Amino acid sequence: MRVSSKRSGKSPPPAPEPLSPLVDAHTHLDACGAADAASLRAIMDRAAAVGVQAAVTVADDLESARWVTQAADADDRVYAAVALHPTRADTLTDAARSEIEALAAHQRVVAIGETGMDLYWPGRLEGCPDPQVQREAFAWHIDLAKRTGKPLMIHNRDADAAVLDVLRAEGAPETVIFHCFSSGPAMAHTCIDAGWILSLSGTVSFKNAHDLREAAALIPDGQLLVETDAPFLTPHPYRGAPNEPYCLPYTVRALAELLGTSAAELADVTNRNARRVYGLG
Repeated sequence: MRVSSKRSGKSPPPAPEPLSPLVDAHTHLDACGAADAASLRAIMDRAAAVGVQAAVTVADDLESARWVTQAADADDRVYAAVALHPTRADTLTDAARSEIEALAAHQRVVAIGETGMDLYWPGRLEGCPDPQVQREAFAWHIDLAKRTGKPLMIHNRDADAAVLDVLRAEGAPETVIFHCFSSGPAMAHTCIDAGWILSLSGTVSFKNAHDLREAAALIPDGQLLVETDAPFLTPHPYRGAPNEPYCLPYTVRALAELLGTSAAELADVTNRNARRVYGLG
Protein backbone atom coordinates (compact mmCIF):
# COMPACT_ATOMS: atom_id res chain seq x y z
CA MET A 1 0.00 0.00 0.00
CA ARG A 2 1.35 3.43 -0.91
CA VAL A 3 0.24 6.23 1.37
CA SER A 4 2.87 8.48 -0.17
CA SER A 5 5.66 8.06 -2.69
CA LYS A 6 8.33 9.37 -0.34
CA ARG A 7 11.18 6.92 0.10
CA SER A 8 13.25 6.25 3.18
CA GLY A 9 16.31 8.39 3.78
CA LYS A 10 18.26 5.32 4.83
CA SER A 11 20.76 3.65 2.52
CA PRO A 12 19.43 0.73 0.47
CA PRO A 13 20.33 -2.75 1.75
CA PRO A 14 23.30 -4.49 0.14
CA ALA A 15 22.51 -7.09 -2.47
CA PRO A 16 21.86 -10.48 -0.85
CA GLU A 17 23.47 -13.71 -1.94
CA PRO A 18 21.61 -14.91 -5.05
CA LEU A 19 18.70 -17.28 -4.56
CA SER A 20 16.87 -18.59 -7.61
CA PRO A 21 14.27 -18.93 -8.97
CA LEU A 22 12.08 -16.30 -7.32
CA VAL A 23 9.01 -14.26 -8.27
CA ASP A 24 8.14 -11.09 -6.38
CA ALA A 25 4.40 -11.63 -6.10
CA HIS A 26 3.56 -8.03 -5.15
CA THR A 27 5.59 -4.85 -5.51
CA HIS A 28 5.12 -1.19 -6.50
CA LEU A 29 7.82 -0.41 -9.04
CA ASP A 30 6.62 3.15 -9.62
CA ALA A 31 6.98 3.90 -5.90
CA CYS A 32 10.43 2.25 -6.04
CA GLY A 33 11.51 4.97 -8.44
CA ALA A 34 10.79 3.48 -11.86
CA ALA A 35 9.76 6.40 -14.04
CA ASP A 36 10.74 5.27 -17.53
CA ALA A 37 11.97 2.19 -19.39
CA ALA A 38 15.58 2.70 -18.30
CA SER A 39 14.86 3.02 -14.58
CA LEU A 40 12.42 0.12 -14.75
CA ARG A 41 15.05 -2.04 -16.44
CA ALA A 42 17.64 -1.06 -13.82
CA ILE A 43 15.37 -2.20 -10.97
CA MET A 44 14.63 -5.50 -12.68
CA ASP A 45 18.31 -6.01 -13.55
CA ARG A 46 19.21 -5.65 -9.87
CA ALA A 47 16.52 -8.19 -9.07
CA ALA A 48 17.64 -10.62 -11.75
CA ALA A 49 21.23 -10.47 -10.48
CA VAL A 50 20.10 -12.13 -7.22
CA GLY A 51 17.64 -14.60 -8.75
CA VAL A 52 14.35 -12.68 -8.86
CA GLN A 53 13.18 -13.50 -12.36
CA ALA A 54 9.82 -11.72 -12.44
CA ALA A 55 7.72 -9.24 -10.48
CA VAL A 56 4.04 -8.30 -10.33
CA THR A 57 3.79 -4.53 -10.00
CA VAL A 58 0.55 -3.43 -8.40
CA ALA A 59 -1.66 -0.38 -8.81
CA ASP A 60 -3.30 1.49 -5.98
CA ASP A 61 -4.88 4.40 -7.87
CA LEU A 62 -5.96 5.11 -11.43
CA GLU A 63 -2.73 6.79 -12.49
CA SER A 64 -0.77 3.85 -11.13
CA ALA A 65 -3.09 1.40 -12.93
CA ARG A 66 -2.20 3.04 -16.22
CA TRP A 67 1.49 3.02 -15.35
CA VAL A 68 1.77 -0.62 -14.25
CA THR A 69 0.17 -1.76 -17.48
CA GLN A 70 2.69 0.24 -19.50
CA ALA A 71 5.52 -1.14 -17.35
CA ALA A 72 4.42 -4.70 -18.07
CA ASP A 73 4.59 -3.92 -21.77
CA ALA A 74 8.03 -2.33 -21.41
CA ASP A 75 9.84 -5.25 -19.71
CA ASP A 76 8.95 -8.91 -20.16
CA ARG A 77 9.97 -9.64 -16.56
CA VAL A 78 7.19 -7.39 -15.30
CA TYR A 79 3.49 -8.23 -14.91
CA ALA A 80 0.72 -6.00 -13.59
CA ALA A 81 -2.28 -5.93 -11.26
CA VAL A 82 -4.91 -3.18 -11.44
CA ALA A 83 -7.48 -1.87 -8.95
CA LEU A 84 -8.13 1.02 -6.62
CA HIS A 85 -6.69 0.58 -3.14
CA PRO A 86 -9.29 0.68 -0.32
CA THR A 87 -7.99 4.08 0.77
CA ARG A 88 -8.86 5.34 -2.74
CA ALA A 89 -12.25 3.63 -2.87
CA ASP A 90 -14.07 6.97 -3.07
CA THR A 91 -12.47 7.63 -6.48
CA LEU A 92 -14.21 4.62 -8.06
CA THR A 93 -16.42 6.70 -10.33
CA ASP A 94 -18.21 5.34 -13.38
CA ALA A 95 -15.36 6.61 -15.55
CA ALA A 96 -12.79 4.95 -13.29
CA ARG A 97 -14.68 1.65 -13.43
CA SER A 98 -14.69 1.75 -17.21
CA GLU A 99 -10.97 2.46 -17.38
CA ILE A 100 -10.03 -0.21 -14.85
CA GLU A 101 -12.15 -2.74 -16.73
CA ALA A 102 -10.32 -1.86 -19.95
CA LEU A 103 -6.91 -2.14 -18.28
CA ALA A 104 -7.88 -5.42 -16.61
CA ALA A 105 -8.40 -6.97 -20.03
CA HIS A 106 -4.74 -6.43 -20.92
CA GLN A 107 -2.96 -9.75 -21.42
CA ARG A 108 -0.12 -8.83 -19.02
CA VAL A 109 -2.49 -7.83 -16.23
CA VAL A 110 -2.48 -10.99 -14.14
CA ALA A 111 -4.61 -9.98 -11.13
CA ILE A 112 -7.27 -7.56 -9.89
CA GLY A 113 -5.68 -5.73 -6.99
CA GLU A 114 -4.95 -4.45 -4.66
CA THR A 115 -8.45 -4.13 -3.29
CA GLY A 116 -10.06 -5.06 0.00
CA MET A 117 -10.61 -3.37 3.35
CA ASP A 118 -8.43 -1.09 5.44
CA LEU A 119 -9.76 -0.19 8.89
CA TYR A 120 -6.46 1.24 10.11
CA TRP A 121 -6.37 4.47 8.09
CA PRO A 122 -9.92 5.90 8.46
CA GLY A 123 -9.64 8.66 11.03
CA ARG A 124 -5.85 8.71 10.68
CA LEU A 125 -5.41 9.52 6.98
CA GLU A 126 -7.21 12.63 5.82
CA GLY A 127 -9.80 11.82 3.20
CA CYS A 128 -9.66 8.05 3.72
CA PRO A 129 -13.08 6.67 2.80
CA ASP A 130 -15.30 5.12 5.43
CA PRO A 131 -15.79 1.34 5.65
CA GLN A 132 -19.08 1.31 3.72
CA VAL A 133 -17.48 3.03 0.73
CA GLN A 134 -14.62 0.56 0.91
CA ARG A 135 -17.03 -2.38 1.04
CA GLU A 136 -18.84 -1.22 -2.08
CA ALA A 137 -15.58 -0.79 -4.00
CA PHE A 138 -14.32 -4.17 -2.79
CA ALA A 139 -17.54 -5.84 -3.97
CA TRP A 140 -17.13 -4.26 -7.40
CA HIS A 141 -13.55 -5.52 -7.69
CA ILE A 142 -14.65 -9.01 -6.64
CA ASP A 143 -17.16 -8.99 -9.48
CA LEU A 144 -14.48 -7.76 -11.89
CA ALA A 145 -12.18 -10.61 -10.88
CA LYS A 146 -14.97 -13.08 -11.58
CA ARG A 147 -15.78 -11.53 -14.95
CA THR A 148 -12.14 -11.47 -16.09
CA GLY A 149 -11.23 -14.84 -14.57
CA LYS A 150 -8.17 -13.25 -12.94
CA PRO A 151 -7.03 -13.69 -9.31
CA LEU A 152 -8.33 -11.27 -6.70
CA MET A 153 -5.47 -9.63 -4.77
CA ILE A 154 -6.62 -8.51 -1.32
CA HIS A 155 -5.32 -5.77 0.94
CA ASN A 156 -6.43 -6.46 4.52
CA ARG A 157 -5.35 -4.18 7.33
CA ASP A 158 -7.05 -4.56 10.71
CA ALA A 159 -10.08 -5.88 8.84
CA ASP A 160 -10.21 -9.68 9.05
CA ALA A 161 -13.91 -9.86 9.88
CA ALA A 162 -14.91 -7.19 7.36
CA VAL A 163 -12.96 -8.80 4.51
CA LEU A 164 -14.45 -12.22 5.23
CA ASP A 165 -17.93 -10.74 5.46
CA VAL A 166 -17.68 -9.16 2.00
CA LEU A 167 -16.17 -12.29 0.45
CA ARG A 168 -18.99 -14.42 1.87
CA ALA A 169 -21.68 -11.95 0.81
CA GLU A 170 -20.39 -11.58 -2.74
CA GLY A 171 -18.94 -15.06 -3.23
CA ALA A 172 -15.19 -15.35 -3.61
CA PRO A 173 -13.63 -15.70 -7.08
CA GLU A 174 -11.87 -18.92 -7.98
CA THR A 175 -8.45 -17.57 -6.95
CA VAL A 176 -7.96 -15.27 -3.96
CA ILE A 177 -4.59 -13.92 -2.84
CA PHE A 178 -4.11 -12.24 0.53
CA HIS A 179 -1.18 -9.96 -0.19
CA CYS A 180 1.17 -9.17 2.70
CA PHE A 181 -0.70 -11.56 4.95
CA SER A 182 -0.31 -10.10 8.44
CA SER A 183 -2.98 -11.82 10.53
CA GLY A 184 -2.70 -14.57 13.09
CA PRO A 185 -3.32 -18.32 13.13
CA ALA A 186 -7.13 -18.12 13.26
CA MET A 187 -7.34 -16.07 10.04
CA ALA A 188 -4.70 -18.28 8.45
CA HIS A 189 -6.79 -21.38 9.17
CA THR A 190 -9.86 -19.74 7.64
CA CYS A 191 -8.00 -18.77 4.47
CA ILE A 192 -6.24 -22.11 4.15
CA ASP A 193 -9.51 -24.03 4.55
CA ALA A 194 -11.03 -21.87 1.78
CA GLY A 195 -8.13 -22.72 -0.54
CA TRP A 196 -6.90 -19.13 -0.72
CA ILE A 197 -3.30 -18.07 -1.33
CA LEU A 198 -1.29 -16.30 1.37
CA SER A 199 1.59 -14.06 0.31
CA LEU A 200 4.24 -13.22 2.90
CA SER A 201 6.38 -10.09 2.92
CA GLY A 202 9.36 -8.88 4.92
CA THR A 203 7.16 -8.58 8.01
CA VAL A 204 7.54 -12.33 8.54
CA SER A 205 11.21 -11.68 9.35
CA PHE A 206 10.33 -9.31 12.22
CA LYS A 207 10.99 -11.11 15.48
CA ASN A 208 8.15 -9.26 17.24
CA ALA A 209 5.55 -10.42 14.67
CA HIS A 210 4.64 -13.38 16.86
CA ASP A 211 1.11 -14.08 15.56
CA LEU A 212 2.18 -13.76 11.93
CA ARG A 213 5.18 -16.03 12.41
CA GLU A 214 2.94 -18.62 14.07
CA ALA A 215 0.49 -18.33 11.17
CA ALA A 216 3.25 -18.68 8.57
CA ALA A 217 4.10 -22.13 9.86
CA LEU A 218 0.54 -23.28 9.05
CA ILE A 219 0.54 -22.40 5.33
CA PRO A 220 0.67 -25.44 3.02
CA ASP A 221 3.37 -25.33 0.37
CA GLY A 222 0.83 -24.99 -2.44
CA GLN A 223 -0.82 -21.90 -0.94
CA LEU A 224 2.30 -19.80 -0.30
CA LEU A 225 3.70 -16.82 -2.17
CA VAL A 226 6.47 -14.37 -1.26
CA GLU A 227 6.61 -10.66 -2.00
CA THR A 228 8.43 -7.45 -1.17
CA ASP A 229 5.57 -4.90 -1.23
CA ALA A 230 8.48 -2.61 -2.11
CA PRO A 231 9.44 0.09 -1.39
CA PHE A 232 7.95 -0.75 2.02
CA LEU A 233 8.37 -3.54 4.60
CA THR A 234 12.06 -4.14 4.08
CA PRO A 235 13.05 -7.36 5.88
CA HIS A 236 15.20 -7.61 8.99
CA PRO A 237 17.95 -6.49 9.56
CA TYR A 238 17.29 -3.60 7.14
CA ARG A 239 13.86 -2.59 8.44
CA GLY A 240 13.16 1.04 7.57
CA ALA A 241 15.50 1.13 4.57
CA PRO A 242 14.05 1.40 1.05
CA ASN A 243 12.91 -1.95 -0.29
CA GLU A 244 13.19 -3.27 -3.85
CA PRO A 245 12.55 -6.62 -5.54
CA TYR A 246 16.25 -7.50 -5.20
CA CYS A 247 15.69 -7.73 -1.42
CA LEU A 248 13.32 -10.70 -1.75
CA PRO A 249 15.99 -13.34 -0.95
CA TYR A 250 16.34 -11.85 2.54
CA THR A 251 12.67 -12.58 3.24
CA VAL A 252 12.83 -16.07 1.75
CA ARG A 253 15.86 -17.00 3.82
CA ALA A 254 14.23 -15.66 6.99
CA LEU A 255 11.07 -17.62 6.24
CA ALA A 256 13.05 -20.77 5.49
CA GLU A 257 14.80 -20.45 8.85
CA LEU A 258 11.44 -20.02 10.58
CA LEU A 259 9.99 -23.07 8.83
CA GLY A 260 13.07 -25.23 9.23
CA THR A 261 13.42 -25.81 5.50
CA SER A 262 16.02 -24.92 2.90
CA ALA A 263 15.87 -21.54 1.21
CA ALA A 264 16.48 -23.18 -2.18
CA GLU A 265 13.47 -25.46 -1.72
CA LEU A 266 11.28 -22.57 -0.59
CA ALA A 267 12.36 -20.50 -3.58
CA ASP A 268 11.41 -23.32 -5.92
CA VAL A 269 8.03 -23.87 -4.26
CA THR A 270 7.04 -20.20 -4.28
CA ASN A 271 8.28 -19.71 -7.84
CA ARG A 272 6.11 -22.57 -9.07
CA ASN A 273 3.14 -21.27 -7.11
CA ALA A 274 3.47 -17.74 -8.51
CA ARG A 275 3.71 -18.98 -12.06
CA ARG A 276 0.67 -21.21 -11.59
CA VAL A 277 -1.47 -18.65 -9.71
CA TYR A 278 -0.73 -15.76 -12.05
CA GLY A 279 -0.42 -17.83 -15.22
CA LEU A 280 3.07 -16.53 -15.95
CA GLY A 281 5.04 -17.82 -18.89
